[in-house]
Amino acid sequence: MPYKLPTLDYKNDALSPIMSQETLELHHGKHHQTYITNLNNFIKDTEMENMSLDKIILKSSEDKSLVGIFNNASQHWNHNLFWKCMKPKGGGKIPPKLEKRLISDFGSIEQFKNDFKQAGITQFGSGWCWLSISNGKLTVTKTANAINPLVSNMVPILGCDVWEHSYYIDFRNRRPEYLDKFIENLVNWEYVDSLLD
Repeated sequence: MPYKLPTLDYKNDALSPIMSQETLELHHGKHHQTYITNLNNFIKDTEMENMSLDKIILKSSEDKSLVGIFNNASQHWNHNLFWKCMKPKGGGKIPPKLEKRLISDFGSIEQFKNDFKQAGITQFGSGWCWLSISNGKLTVTKTANAINPLVSNMVPILGCDVWEHSYYIDFRNRRPEYLDKFIENLVNWEYVDSLLD
């Protein structure tokens, strides 16, 4: 069954002004859709056509000849998480269970936020910054291009897209400001909290 573009839980203008309607329409409706179209074309009439997205990512990550499949499958997965990790008027208070884990594993909420933003700021070129579960502990990482933490046996629970198409219309080259606004005003902490278990 072909993969399809997920419907957003909010309207295209709901994240404005941090993520404008123009950015969201281009990012979700064009960029994400292109990854899905490419993925469906790549896996049509192959054994991967009926695999789960996670299995496609893991299998294609092990074979350099399948890099096209990996890039598009992984970007589809990454964006599925990205859209869910945001909400209108997000940010703010972190649910107690997640707050406790963040303080336990990073020392403080501010240290976690700083580590997360620095991962995004220092990712050279296109990529992502992540909060993931690794061996029962929360950790911040960054990855290039389409790579996500699944291939390193981690479970991502928060991801921020730092490809330029994610922020350039609204922030131009000010990636640090975009990351700060993302973490303080867009993150759906309740959703992130729901992924802890």
